[in-house]
Amino acid sequence: MNKNKDILIIGFALFSMFFGAGNLIFPPYIGISSGSSWLISFLGFILADVGIILLSIIAISKAGSLQNVIGRAGKKFGITLEFLMMLCLGPILVIPRTGATTFEMSILPLAKNFNPVLFSVIFFSITLLLTIKPTKVMDIIGKFLTPILLLSLAFLIVKGIVSPIGNLEDINSSDLFITGVTQGYQTMDALGIGGIVALIMTSLVSKGYTDKNENISLAIKSALIACVGLTVVYGGLTFLGATASSLYDTNISQTALLINITHQLLGSTGTIMLAVVVGFACLTTSIGLTSVTGKFFEDFTNKKLKYEHIVIFICVFSAIVSNFGVDKIIQIAIPILSLIYPVTIVLVVMNIFKKIIPNDMTLKGAAYSTLLISLLNVIDSLGLSIQFVHQIPLASLGFNWILPAIIGGIVFSFIPTKSKATTTPYL
Repeated sequence: MNKNKDILIIGFALFSMFFGAGNLIFPPYIGISSGSSWLISFLGFILADVGIILLSIIAISKAGSLQNVIGRAGKKFGITLEFLMMLCLGPILVIPRTGATTFEMSILPLAKNFNPVLFSVIFFSITLLLTIKPTKVMDIIGKFLTPILLLSLAFLIVKGIVSPIGNLEDINSSDLFITGVTQGYQTMDALGIGGIVALIMTSLVSKGYTDKNENISLAIKSALIACVGLTVVYGGLTFLGATASSLYDTNISQTALLINITHQLLGSTGTIMLAVVVGFACLTTSIGLTSVTGKFFEDFTNKKLKYEHIVIFICVFSAIVSNFGVDKIIQIAIPILSLIYPVTIVLVVMNIFKKIIPNDMTLKGAAYSTLLISLLNVIDSLGLSIQFVHQIPLASLGFNWILPAIIGGIVFSFIPTKSKATTTPYL
């Protein structure tokens, strides 16, 4: 066993799993929205994405599973929340989005008449071939696909820093930080942590590591490598977007912005480079999440459904949904994420302080209060105005659920705990 080598490979694999379709197109957008103040938005983005990734991996690796974290708010609540999270990561949102994004940004610019249905079949056939053996997924991604992805991104970013396409516009706005936070939410990275941690542990065991504490340490070190890589790449992409703030306004679509930036920097070579970057970013995410969701639903059904059959279904269903297009998939995702993302963050963060907050009722109060405010936020965003949610402290930063979570936690702390939450089996 070579620990440093294994940590590096798993760290690279984690980077690839998190750095997918959304992660590629969101940083340039927060850059163009912020101009010379791009660091403020970048901080919000890093907090809502990389920060939550690291905290979640620490919490879940120590707890043993995501269910041992969110299940503290109630067994049925935890199971329902995790089921919804994995559906979002699986065939409903994220996996289909990887195929749709690859087609729109990698294929159409080079072959406008290529059949989208044929492409979805090819894309998800490759995904299926590389996920049918779950213990090999981390090595396949870490050893082969990630280096290609990193080299392509490094070339694009360095070129953009050395020869910026425009000047950094001075943009005065009070929404810079919340812009970064909301874009960080859209990556949906925090929703897949549970399955990804399980995949890490499976990979470590297959490599011969059996000590629990050692595996936790190795998982956290791998996560640190992935998070450092994500922060560096996000920073570069955000800066590229900021250099375009004098050339385009914020009405430009996120995909069009990235295409235009690469074309400005590298011409037709940039178009090909972008196709490579997007193709590998999306493919690695598709492979990782298909494996993660396949394993989850196998465990969820107590192996009544076999991993191989689940993976086949996910790939076929995702191929169909991917033909809806990126914009439609993102439109469907917004209210769902706004509902389940904050409560997931609350439960993960509170579990890190389990020794300080040992009472499960406290978690229930915080979780239920957060879910209520999130539901009201979704209703408000759909056009049914609820002014109350805008008056809650931190609403301007997108964190109007924090104070209700604290109040709910305190109130529920005085309610006696009848029995400890059971978080083991699903069914």
